[in-house]
Amino acid sequence: MSMSDPLADMLTRVRNATKAGFSTVEIPLSNLKVDVAKVMKQEGYIADYSVNESGVQGVLKIDLKYGENNETVIKGLRRVSKPGCRRYHRSDKIPKVMSGLGVAILTTSKGVITDKQARQDNVGGELLCEIW
Repeated sequence: MSMSDPLADMLTRVRNATKAGFSTVEIPLSNLKVDVAKVMKQEGYIADYSVNESGVQGVLKIDLKYGENNETVIKGLRRVSKPGCRRYHRSDKIPKVMSGLGVAILTTSKGVITDKQARQDNVGGELLCEIW
């Protein structure tokens, strides 16, 4: 059965795994998911990720990150642009997540980047998700 929103599935798996206290989560592989995982690692929300291309589709394995006393680094994770209602923003209209404490991930003509990079590079795009 085909999935209508694979990125939302990825974010839900990560959200559920952090709430359950898992150390890793495995997700079906796609290039967009790898790019989002790369941004999450750069921003410090996950410890690491690895790609295993064996099998029919392959697997993206994400190592989750926890702080002292095993509290989660990811406090919130929300899909913004959905297949039924896409959210596009110009670079000067990109909303800040929690007054700049969180990160918004966008897909732009320069690839998958954070909201801060989009403002610096003066590019707009589709607002994929917010993490705080």
